[in-house]
Amino acid sequence: MRAARLSVVTAVATAAALTAVTGCTEKSKADTKDAIRVTAADSTCDTSAKSTPAGHVTLSIENKGSKATEVEILFPDDRIVSEKENIGPGTKYTLTAEVKAGEYEIACRPGMKGHGVRQKLTVTGSGAVAQRDPRLDKAVAAYREYAQEQADQTVPEVETFAAAIKKGDLTAAQNAYAPSRVGWERTEPIAESFGDIDPKTDTRADGLEAGQKWTGWHALEKALWQDKKIGTEQKTLADQLVTDLKDWQQRVGKAEITPTSMANGAKELLDEVATGKVTGEEDRYSHTDLSDFKANVEGAQKAYELLKPVAQKNDTALTTELDTQFAALNSTLDKYRSTKAQDKAQNGFVSYATVTKEQRKELSDAVNALAEPLSKLAAAVVK
Repeated sequence: MRAARLSVVTAVATAAALTAVTGCTEKSKADTKDAIRVTAADSTCDTSAKSTPAGHVTLSIENKGSKATEVEILFPDDRIVSEKENIGPGTKYTLTAEVKAGEYEIACRPGMKGHGVRQKLTVTGSGAVAQRDPRLDKAVAAYREYAQEQADQTVPEVETFAAAIKKGDLTAAQNAYAPSRVGWERTEPIAESFGDIDPKTDTRADGLEAGQKWTGWHALEKALWQDKKIGTEQKTLADQLVTDLKDWQQRVGKAEITPTSMANGAKELLDEVATGKVTGEEDRYSHTDLSDFKANVEGAQKAYELLKPVAQKNDTALTTELDTQFAALNSTLDKYRSTKAQDKAQNGFVSYATVTKEQRKELSDAVNALAEPLSKLAAAVVK
């Protein structure tokens, strides 16, 4: 679920709550003369430069609008180079990305919906990023392999989920729902980078654009848990979900992956947890949020561990803190493990409906404690 699918009210509230961790990102780079200043508002998106040299580009973003916004660097075909979601009104964020020579767009999406307001960005130079630590190229190759593995493992799980729906077996379909989402949730920034797949597979009802047909996991989730019915429509949706995820499986290898996109993607996964899983809004009918939560954390940790050798060389204190906070968050999540029969549909966790307000705050605090240092990972790998 992209954070763009939050209701505007929820997104604003969440973004305000996260200001402490997002507003301080890479402050030292935010003030450099080389940063492109992006000023977002409710109907405008102003940028201080229309061109930049190939290499690492820094966007110093300020949201002066009344709505939470999302800022993206896009290829001409709308694939996402890098992005930051949930930038609350009155807050700032610094985004570091890696770009080759070519034509791009910087998009601001007020309310995190729609096409957004866009500005052209021309990247000049030889087309090659400056020479970097070869371990980063190794990390990118390993992460690409990981993303493909997750897609390859997801499709059979989704086929099992769809088969149960087509048989009309409500219990089997409920039990297969959460496992079918794990690989997707681990690598969601890769899926989102294509632009067209995520809206078809992982949109919630409150995130639908005008005229958009509701398809994907959450439409089926509602039918299975709230409506408790499997009809012709659900069987058709199940077939479509398999088709869309096979498309994703075939396209994963074409994703644009860089060390900075890996680092930013890890932070995005933590933002996914903060804005959807901790709140209980992501899997609101099934209450399988903790399974998705764990998968997001696993995906973020994988990206971090691949980048860690270089980040540790550049900022030992940061990697020490990240190791500590990943361990603490995983330990907190482990408290909610379950092998009880009534929790079979939860993929190894208790139902999130049973997690109290105080317990959710504990989870939220652990996420925020990790999100703050993780927001500095991209800067650490490009020093």
